[in-house]
Amino acid sequence: MADVDLSNRAADTTPLDPTKPLEADASLGDLLSRLTTDFSGLVSTQVELAKVEIKEEVAQAGKGAGLLTGSGLAAYLGVALLSFAAAWGLDEVMPAAVAFLLVALAWLAIAAVLYTTGRKQLKTVRVAPQTKAAIKEDVQWAKQQKN
Repeated sequence: MADVDLSNRAADTTPLDPTKPLEADASLGDLLSRLTTDFSGLVSTQVELAKVEIKEEVAQAGKGAGLLTGSGLAAYLGVALLSFAAAWGLDEVMPAAVAFLLVALAWLAIAAVLYTTGRKQLKTVRVAPQTKAAIKEDVQWAKQQKN
């Protein structure tokens, strides 16, 4: 096995430039070292990008979940008020029951608006689209290097 001189490679850990060809006289050890360094940098970059994207998406999902919780509470109050209105409506012959029915219908309308808004908010959540695109680009680059 040939002696491998890595003395000046230890100081030069810059990633490979994909636009420049590799040196013809580079040893296998040198190439593996560069590959390891480049791969490590690539993974670190992708992890950081994923963290940023996921943090943004979690905040958006939290807002949608809050709106859905609000719609659940509004629906509960609507059902409670409709129950009171029905009970008092049978007891009395109109005025109080009509008032309770109007309040209950208002709560149900609020619940419908909150539910629709929250559902739209949750549908817009996408998981790390930039990271996915960057990984696809990296795979294409690696395939080109292989050929």
